[in-house]
Amino acid sequence: MPPRKRTDSTWVIVAWSLNVAGILGIVLVALAYWALNPVQAAQSPNIFQAQNAIVTATYPATSAAPVGIYYLPTITPNPLSTMIVVQTPTQFVLTSNHRATIIGYSVSGRPIEVYTFGQGERKKMIVAGIHGGYEWNTIALADELITYIDEHPEVIPTDVTLYILRNLNPDGDARDHGIDGRVNDHGVDLNRNFPTNWASNWDRDGCWNYGPTTGGTGPGSEPETRALMNFLQTHKIETLISYHSAALGVFPGGEPWEKNSIRFAEALAKVTKYPFPPIDTGCIFTGTLADYAVETGAVSVDMELATHKYTDFSKNLKALQVLLTWEK
Repeated sequence: MPPRKRTDSTWVIVAWSLNVAGILGIVLVALAYWALNPVQAAQSPNIFQAQNAIVTATYPATSAAPVGIYYLPTITPNPLSTMIVVQTPTQFVLTSNHRATIIGYSVSGRPIEVYTFGQGERKKMIVAGIHGGYEWNTIALADELITYIDEHPEVIPTDVTLYILRNLNPDGDARDHGIDGRVNDHGVDLNRNFPTNWASNWDRDGCWNYGPTTGGTGPGSEPETRALMNFLQTHKIETLISYHSAALGVFPGGEPWEKNSIRFAEALAKVTKYPFPPIDTGCIFTGTLADYAVETGAVSVDMELATHKYTDFSKNLKALQVLLTWEK
């Protein structure tokens, strides 16, 4: 009996040792959690502040957002849209370190950039991305043209300066490469926000009507619109192409169409094979960039790529040559 008693006593000691070790382990884990938790709590406000710093970016005085009620579409999957491969937009940077000029900021503080080529007195302009991620291929085309011209500066005639605004609606581009990427972060269609023939709402028959949108609270109410208006007012642009997609053709600016813009549209249609006269869906267009540009003295067109997917780069190299050599 004594040996068995000693064995039982040994097992009791082992069991209590394991219990004590377990309790010590729990205590150590709790102490580690309490020690780390204040660090996480201290870090959280900084992260929140950093996010707020992006959302509440400081805008130029001319780009203050107007007060009003807007209807911003929700981000919903769209099986018919052409989605991007990467999850977030990557910054466009030329290997030559050619830098863009920032002419303004979007509603959410993203820069609106213009690349400049040449130093001639005759000023030409290309504008892309007015409908953001819904027409993302116009931004891709602008990037291709910028890269090509940067690598072949000789294509710019000595008497020409070319400005390329690669993305007028960076907020829409960042939000979605589909239907929900069309408007800016106020829910406004920027190509309905220019002062010429402006309307806050319009008959949707024959017009784009896949989601809620508005022409804004007033003519030029949006910071993106005002940034481009200021640029056009301070630069004597002779000829302008506003790129869109998809498939309707080439629309001359002016209401009614301005005669030199008609000639320009015909020349562009000849080399690109985009339809002219453009396809008439019955839509009444109000507040467009092309119409406003005509009022500033520019020969201007809206030109639509053939699809929402491709840039039609070779066609638009020919269009670039027409733009650079065009004279009234």
